Amino acid sequence: MSLFAGLSAFPLTPTDAEGRLDADLLGQFLEGIVAAKADSIGLLGSTGSYAYMAPEERRRVLRVAVESVAGRCPIIVGVGAVATGVAEDLARDAREAGADGLLLAPVSYQALTEEEVFVHFQAVARAGKLPLCIYNNPGTTHFTFSDALVARLAGVSGVQAIKMPPLAGADYAAQSARLQAITPRDFAIGHSGDWDARAALLAGAECWYSVVAGLLPGPAVALARAAQAGDRDEAGRIDEAFQPLWALFRRFGSYRVMYLLAELLGHGALQPPRPVLPLPEAEREAVGAALDSVKALRPA
Repeated sequence: MSLFAGLSAFPLTPTDAEGRLDADLLGQFLEGIVAAKADSIGLLGSTGSYAYMAPEERRRVLRVAVESVAGRCPIIVGVGAVATGVAEDLARDAREAGADGLLLAPVSYQALTEEEVFVHFQAVARAGKLPLCIYNNPGTTHFTFSDALVARLAGVSGVQAIKMPPLAGADYAAQSARLQAITPRDFAIGHSGDWDARAALLAGAECWYSVVAGLLPGPAVALARAAQAGDRDEAGRIDEAFQPLWALFRRFGSYRVMYLLAELLGHGALQPPRPVLPLPEAEREAVGAALDSVKALRPA
């Protein structure tokens, strides 16, 4: 199986009020992902707060994670940064620490042109010398990859996959066919947006890059396996239990919901990094009910 296939689980990066890593809690999150037999760990993705962390903090998270996982599950590390030089350094750090792959979003302050993004990705791929996944996340980066740019980047050595955003009801099969026609045969096309995971996987997406799997890896793996097997009934049954949570993800953003979900799962009162604020206390009941819906799932 390709590194960029199956279910990739993205955990929170637990820190205290001063931003110090809780290494033991991170280890607990990762152990749960490994035990559930996810196909990879998406470390320091958007859910992992990479954009709010200094490079030295990100290096510590990476070292702790690699030591904790000890080769039992591949680790894909987010290396996005505003400056190309910083992203190159982070890519080198990932390789030297023992990560298996890279995830790169075109983080920026100035709006980037397609040529600037191409040169940026080319430099980071060359520095990291690891398989790299393009992170197409226009909701946060405000940059959307054109088909022409995806095709061009797919020809860069090391660039092996793309993580696409949810399509809001569009045709996943048609999108995959369009991208497959302009990229190499082994180029992997995967999706984020947990609420559309069932649709994307049933349409043939190679990977679900999952937020919820960072805290609820067992049910997420069950959903992924059913959809990958083409079992529409079972995938639909599991997805139905997730619907209250998907509604909260769409309303508030999965990032904020995950912090309250972690607290309700007994991991302590984790706080997102400022300026992001926690969900209002009034939403606690709704998140708890959504969690109960997933917990009530039973094997078919």
